Amino acid sequence: MERLCGPDLPFWEANQTLHTDRPDLPECFQLSVLSWLPCVYLWAVCPIYLFYLKRSHKGYIMMSIMNRFKTVFGLLLWILCWTDLFYTFHELRQGHTQPPIYFITPLVVGMTMLLATFLIQFERLRGVQSSGVLFIFWFLSVLCAVVPFRSKILQASSQNEVTDKLRFTTFYLYFGLAVCELILCCFNEKPPLFSNVVTDPNPCPETTAGFLSTITFWWFTSMAIKGYKMPLEYKDLWSLNQRDSSKVMVPKLLQEWEKELAKAKSEENLSSQAVYSKPLLSTTNHIGGGRGESSPEEAHVLLSTQKAAHHPSFLRALIKAFGPYFLIGSAYKLLQDVITFVNPQLLRMLISFTKQKDAPDWWGYSLAFLMFFTAILQTLILHRHFQYCFVTGMNIRTAVIGAIYRKALVITNAAKRSSTVGEVVNLMSVDAQRFMDLTTFLNLLWSAPLQIMLALYFLWQNLGPSVLAGVAVMIMLIPFNAVIAMKTRAYQVEQMQYKDSRIKLMNEILNGIKVLKLYAWENSFKEKVLAIRQKELNVLRKTAYLGALSTMAWTSAPFLVALTTFAVYVSVDENNILDAERAFVSLSLFNILRFPLNMLPQVISSLVQASVSLKRIQRFLSHDELDPSSVDRKNTATEFSVTVVNGKFTWSKEDPPVLHNINVMVPQGSLLAVVGHVGCGKSSLISALLGEVEKLEGEVSIRGSVAYVPQQAWIQNATLRDNILFGKPYDEQKYCCVLEACALTPDLGVLPGGDMTEIGEKGINLSGGQRQRVSLARALYSDTDVYLLDDPLSAVDAHVAKHIFDNLIGPEGVLKGKTRILVTHGISFLPQVDNIMVMVDGRMSEMGSYQELLNQNGAFAEFLRNYALEDIVEEEVATEESIEEEELFPEDALSNHTDMVDNEPVINEAKRNFRRQISIISADGENPKGRSVRRHGCSQRKPFDQQEKKKPHEMQKLIQAETAETGRVKSKVYLEYAKAVGILLSVFICFLYGCQSAAAIGGNIWLSQWTNDASTNQTENVHMRVGVYAALGITQGILVMISSFTLAMGNIGAARKLHFNLLTNKFHTPQSFFDTTPLGRIINRFSKDIYVIDEALPSTVLMFLATFFVSLSTMIVIVSSTPIFAVVIVPLALVYVFVQRFYVATSRQLKRLESISRSPIYSHFSETVTGSSVIRAYGRHSAFVVMSDMKVDENQKSYYPGIVSNRWLGVRIEFIGNCMVLFAALFAVTGKENLNPGLVGLSVSYALQVTMSLNWMVRMTSDLESNIVAVERVKEYSETKTEAPWEVEDKKPPPEWPAEGNVEFHDYSVRYREGLDLVLKNLTLSVKGGEKIGIVGRTGAGKSSMTLCLFRLLEAAAGEITIDGVKISELGLHDLRSRLTIIPQEPVLFSGTLKMNLDPFEKYSDEELWSALQQSHLHKFVSNQSAKLELECSEGGENLSVGQRQLVCLARALLRKTRILILDEATAAVDLETDDLIQSTIRTQFEDCTVFTIAHRLNTILDYTRVLVLDKGQIAEFDTPANLLSQRGIFYGMAKDAGLTQ
Repeated sequence: MERLCGPDLPFWEANQTLHTDRPDLPECFQLSVLSWLPCVYLWAVCPIYLFYLKRSHKGYIMMSIMNRFKTVFGLLLWILCWTDLFYTFHELRQGHTQPPIYFITPLVVGMTMLLATFLIQFERLRGVQSSGVLFIFWFLSVLCAVVPFRSKILQASSQNEVTDKLRFTTFYLYFGLAVCELILCCFNEKPPLFSNVVTDPNPCPETTAGFLSTITFWWFTSMAIKGYKMPLEYKDLWSLNQRDSSKVMVPKLLQEWEKELAKAKSEENLSSQAVYSKPLLSTTNHIGGGRGESSPEEAHVLLSTQKAAHHPSFLRALIKAFGPYFLIGSAYKLLQDVITFVNPQLLRMLISFTKQKDAPDWWGYSLAFLMFFTAILQTLILHRHFQYCFVTGMNIRTAVIGAIYRKALVITNAAKRSSTVGEVVNLMSVDAQRFMDLTTFLNLLWSAPLQIMLALYFLWQNLGPSVLAGVAVMIMLIPFNAVIAMKTRAYQVEQMQYKDSRIKLMNEILNGIKVLKLYAWENSFKEKVLAIRQKELNVLRKTAYLGALSTMAWTSAPFLVALTTFAVYVSVDENNILDAERAFVSLSLFNILRFPLNMLPQVISSLVQASVSLKRIQRFLSHDELDPSSVDRKNTATEFSVTVVNGKFTWSKEDPPVLHNINVMVPQGSLLAVVGHVGCGKSSLISALLGEVEKLEGEVSIRGSVAYVPQQAWIQNATLRDNILFGKPYDEQKYCCVLEACALTPDLGVLPGGDMTEIGEKGINLSGGQRQRVSLARALYSDTDVYLLDDPLSAVDAHVAKHIFDNLIGPEGVLKGKTRILVTHGISFLPQVDNIMVMVDGRMSEMGSYQELLNQNGAFAEFLRNYALEDIVEEEVATEESIEEEELFPEDALSNHTDMVDNEPVINEAKRNFRRQISIISADGENPKGRSVRRHGCSQRKPFDQQEKKKPHEMQKLIQAETAETGRVKSKVYLEYAKAVGILLSVFICFLYGCQSAAAIGGNIWLSQWTNDASTNQTENVHMRVGVYAALGITQGILVMISSFTLAMGNIGAARKLHFNLLTNKFHTPQSFFDTTPLGRIINRFSKDIYVIDEALPSTVLMFLATFFVSLSTMIVIVSSTPIFAVVIVPLALVYVFVQRFYVATSRQLKRLESISRSPIYSHFSETVTGSSVIRAYGRHSAFVVMSDMKVDENQKSYYPGIVSNRWLGVRIEFIGNCMVLFAALFAVTGKENLNPGLVGLSVSYALQVTMSLNWMVRMTSDLESNIVAVERVKEYSETKTEAPWEVEDKKPPPEWPAEGNVEFHDYSVRYREGLDLVLKNLTLSVKGGEKIGIVGRTGAGKSSMTLCLFRLLEAAAGEITIDGVKISELGLHDLRSRLTIIPQEPVLFSGTLKMNLDPFEKYSDEELWSALQQSHLHKFVSNQSAKLELECSEGGENLSVGQRQLVCLARALLRKTRILILDEATAAVDLETDDLIQSTIRTQFEDCTVFTIAHRLNTILDYTRVLVLDKGQIAEFDTPANLLSQRGIFYGMAKDAGLTQ
């Protein structure tokens, strides 16, 4: 430096700088280091930055006034520098030789200013609105110019004149201009021309945010304010940044993945070429028998090694696509790791400063501010890093979901079979999520070891080898934590199983709640649920024990480490004295160590999970795809529109082929029927024409576009109209014509919203027949050249089938002139088709017109003979019906009988159709599913306009209830929860937490006393010091364990109580509640909300209490050491609460929006997977991809602000924490006269840790607020109105009651619910014991209501019912219901053994059970089962046929054998056979009982004692059947309709 500055200007003088009260830097230092620093920075960054600008091009920005000013100031700065330079030359001419530095510095600075001016313009042309690079440059320039600014004034004032006037002037001009540039740099330019910001309705402000706004996340504030004022809605969210959208992300990943696939393929080809060339060589060598004997094996070996080597690697694709962006985040992390270790060093200097009484004050202040600045820098860098990681995670999720979706649309059937829809949806939800979670921690893989090494290095410097003792303790804790984690995970799995079985059981109970009430079986099922719940709580309790242990380990770890280290350090050597510097710096380093050590095991376990996910996704993405060229769509040569030549097809390469030598030529515009027995390959043929099956040999060609109607209709979750249009434009005339042809017009009248009715998932609110017709309508509307119809008529009633065939498919239908291929079982249509193709076992047995085939007398004729009988009957029915067609259409609209067709062999189809038809005609149209449909929340019985109105209203109410959680409600709910835990216990828990904090503070204060021994040289009582320190620490550990354990116990107690109350209330709730509340809502309380109370709430409360007390103890420590700190606490606390309120309100709503928008992704996906063949057939592949992408983007739109809200909060809260550090240090400096170094160390090291707990405290408050709502929701459903008591002690009926079975109604009226009309009006009748009464009447006449009244499922509005002289309204419900027997309309079975289904209370012996089975004709079936009575019934009794289920209900009735039997006859659920069985059993077994039968088939009640005809809730006729027929009234009319009388 001597050479540059000359001998007169020294570079550094310690006396002038450090050891004075008015420090100043020497001129040479100012001119060299301070002036060059910004220049070096800018030139270093410039090449990278220019390269970046060349790559990114956002359009250019117009020259603005601000831009002109920037440029002008830059040029002026350059001119000033040159002025200095020329002035130096001028002095040289004058003979004043200046040192070389005066030439070099102005030259360097001037060149840099030119570069900066060039950058200002270049950025404008490249569309950069605000530049971080230049901002940092101007900031450095101003910062470095502050020192000369001060020293020039000091010099002038000491000499009373300015020596170098020109340089003095140019410097201050320079300083002024640099400050102006810095200020201008804080503002933003306008957005570039042609950018999408201008066109976007609600752009994300991030794209236009300035540099300062970006690093502090200030741009998010507008949303935080909006969310605080009122709950955020979907329209308030910003649109997703272009670079995060699926449109950009998915192709990016797919491109890399395709490269991987291509690479793997080419390497495979190379290897296989190598293999094939091998035998060729050997053949040339050996001639004769020994030819190439070794080669097959060699070839084999070669192939297998190759195969292992080259799977396309999905990981590599991910890294290539997202690695570069992620690395930027990693760079920030590296920087942050290094800066973390600056503060402990500064702390050391601060403590040593307080020891030196004569040190100048400015040292302390500058140290305090340095601590503050490094802390702030660390905060900003850390959150930048998190932002990069989270965005990478989000992008990976977008891309992975997109890739999986696109793949799922094109995989072959073989591949599809290898994984269920649920598994593939899991790939999307769980596995993509795992990647997302991993990216946030991935950097810890290298950063944790780095932090650990750095910390150890500094600790070693501080304490020498005794550090190893502390480290040993830490390492010992790792396996301890790992074991606990393993155990906890095992328990979690176990608990999930219990939870699943409990929810499954609850689901069944709620589905069959009516039956449980009718049978009075509630108690048995309540016990079952509580037994499972008990097991679940036991597992939770074990988890809580482990949790308490691990909390103890986590809290006591830093303390144990410190204790062992200090104890070893002091006892190893007499001369080792523990002073404040050593102790507190080590403590803060140990605290830094704690985080990486605890995180490493977690990161490793989530890495393992992610690698499993990676393999699964890779396997899925490597599946075979359908070959798009297997069907030739371009064929125009022949006049045939569909041709198959020598076709041989298989579903998957491994399976035997399903279709052999198929040859079909279908002329343009003809109708071909394909017939054959079940499983002969009819549907496979259709699939082959669509290219869904693998083609082994042959040619398939189709001319023109295709429409496809699958056997099982595929319905989207959209409006009815959208389902029919399927992406085509709406044309009213054509649309109406389509509805007419598909017989859908009558149905629209029945659906609540006409064709705008929202259809549920899988078409849940349509009957099977309607679904099939919608599917047909979609095909018809698509207006294509070729129609492939896979048995579309099987699911609809006969007369509807006829209508559709005549108006749509047949020779006179709308489709005449199109090519149609129809798979069918309806023989009646065959005479009208052009050609018939008969399939037998995957081969074409014959083909020709109806007459030709009949004459051949081959397979077809036999097929006809099989069917002939039923079909003739069916024909008659159909004609008979066409007369009543108009009246009966709505019947199909509502009926779900058609669903049964799906699961039974189709051969019985015609028989059953015939029976069904008869039953419909004789029925009065009581709709079998009417009542159960109501459960789906979409009853078809209520007046629809009323329901429409109700829905939006309810939605609003729901949302209001959820978001009005800011005000007074809160404290009440917290109180409710505290009550559930137990008020005393709650207070005790808080007291324990207080004690543990006190112990922790005590330990640290003792440590600071101990370190003060060093300065007073009392080092003899070391053992006492160590002993007390250990005692305090261990006390704290034990208290932590006890408190977290007590808390867990309290939480589990609360969970048990809340669930018990909810369950009890739900069993006591009247039936009307279940009719008006969707099941899902109740199940949700039992699953989601109870889960939150079981698992989420306890951990949140634990964390909240812990962080709250840590923050509290920090305040106490700092205030006690420097009382003046109390003044600062108030404003900081205000800011804290302010930020917290804003954050909580916004983030809670963002979370909710995110979870609402997440499920559509998965439901759309599972819908797509099930309907992929339809989507492909109609060529709607790309449209669906776009839909999926939109749904993902919608979800990310609410997820992204959620991430940013956490960063926004982090920066603000950490700023408050950093202010605490600043003030703690400042006050320590001001009061250093009366503070000992131990206290300074204590208060500052406490302040350094507080940031973390402040941050967590806000998060936990937010989580607590969103989780406590669960308590409110469960509470709400535990307090609904209950029905009458189950048992009334003083009104118990005698044990043998009812002995006679006399039933009397007196002026009886009833209504379903408050505010509805009466269903039965003033009924008066009396029935003698043993009479058989049939009840008939049209739909809605109140037949079922009568039975419900006997069981008091409906309570009387007026009048009363007496049975054997006892008023039933006075009895307990169970006493009443257990003395009556009912065989309900829908047979409900519960999952469990058959024995449990018959006798849940285990009242009867096995002999009685068997005799009941014998009488109910189930004996043969049950004794043939290996399990006998222990036969497992699946959910809803799915593994028994409907008839068998009905017989089980009969067996239940036979077991109870009470004096009064009520029979609610099943409509179409049961075939005639079962029905006759039931009737005959009732006639014999219940001979002496009073029987009420609600009849749909009049022939069953013609021999009853009396028949009651109801009409509009009143008695119309009541007499013997014979008398009623002769009266020719309503009953006669019904009998005539049923064809029972002439």
